[in-house]
Amino acid sequence: MAAEIVAGALLGLLIGSFLNVCIYRMPRDLSVVSPRSYCPLCETPIAWYDNLPLVSFLLLGRRCRHCRGAISWRYPAVELLTAATFSIVGWKFGFTWVAVKACVFSGLLIGLIFSDIEERILPDQFTIGGAAAGLAFAAALPMDSFFMRLLLPPGWGPRIHSVGEALLAMTVAAGSLWLIGELYYRVRKIEGLGLGDVKMVAMMGTFLGLQGTLFTLILGSVAGSVLGLLLVFALRKDARTYELPFGSFLGVAALATGVWGPALAGWPGASW
Repeated sequence: MAAEIVAGALLGLLIGSFLNVCIYRMPRDLSVVSPRSYCPLCETPIAWYDNLPLVSFLLLGRRCRHCRGAISWRYPAVELLTAATFSIVGWKFGFTWVAVKACVFSGLLIGLIFSDIEERILPDQFTIGGAAAGLAFAAALPMDSFFMRLLLPPGWGPRIHSVGEALLAMTVAAGSLWLIGELYYRVRKIEGLGLGDVKMVAMMGTFLGLQGTLFTLILGSVAGSVLGLLLVFALRKDARTYELPFGSFLGVAALATGVWGPALAGWPGASW
C-alpha cells in the first residue's frame, strides 16, 4: 500500500496546486487555463521553480519573489489537504476506478470549501459540472441503490438503479434544502441559504446517494450550528447578519462521509 499512498500524496499536491488556480479565478470569471500563474498582487508571471507545491511556499518564505507581498495561507492549506485526502484514498482503494471517483469527488469538495471560505461563492463549474461527473460515475461504477431497489424492477440492472439513486438523492436532498431556505426567507425576510448551497448538495447526491447525502446534511448542519456560533463569537460578529460559509461545513461533512468514511457512500468495497 505504500506505493498507493505516496502516489496519492504526489497527485494530491499537483491537483491541489491546480485547485488553487480554480479557487482564485472561478469566482472572478477568469480562465483557469490562461494566462499562466501570476502573483495576484503585482500580476507578475510566476516561474515554474517558484510554483512547486509546498516547496516554493517554504523556500520563498511566504513572499512573492518580485513584490515581496505575502502569499495567502490558503495555497499550502489546499495542497496539504488534497495530498492528505488522496493519500487516504490510495490507502483505502489502491489503484482502482473507485479511487478515481473518490479523488474527483474530494477535489470538487476541497475547491468548494475554500471558494466559500474566501469568496462566499460556490462556482457552478464545481457544482453543476461536478453533478454531471457524479452521474457519469453512477453509471460506470454502480453505487448501493437501496431505495431504487425498492422502487424499480430488479431486472433493470445495477447501473440503472445507480443512476436512479443518484437522481433521487440529487432531487430530494437539494429540493429539501431549497425548501428550508425558502421558508426561512418567507418568515424572516432574510436569505438564509444561497442557491449555490442547493447546487452543491445536488452534486453531493450524485456521488453519495440518498443515504450518504442525508447523513452529510445532518452532519454539516450540526457542525455549522455549533462551530458557526463559536466562529461568530470569536470574530465578535453579529450572529443575525454574519454570513457563515455553510458550504464549507457541508464540504467537510461530505469528505468525512464519502472519502474518509466511505461505507456510507455505498461504493463497492467500502468499509470502516
